[in-house]
Amino acid sequence: METITIKVDQEVAKAYRESDSKKQEKISVIIKLFLQPEFANKSLSDVMAEIADKAKKRGLTPEILEDILNDEE
Repeated sequence: METITIKVDQEVAKAYRESDSKKQEKISVIIKLFLQPEFANKSLSDVMAEIADKAKKRGLTPEILEDILNDEE
């Protein structure tokens, strides 16, 4: 893994620093997905739609995703 720097406003930086490691890891996964070569030349909404399509095809429903994102364990 490599560390990079991304400019964000103070509120976002503070929220990230104060979030737990699981949430930080989830954010890292989202950034990784967004910057993958297959998505590099697409808009954020196109990337999100494509990721949602792939998730749905794999059986990930909005309810399951919400459970995963809200998992505090």
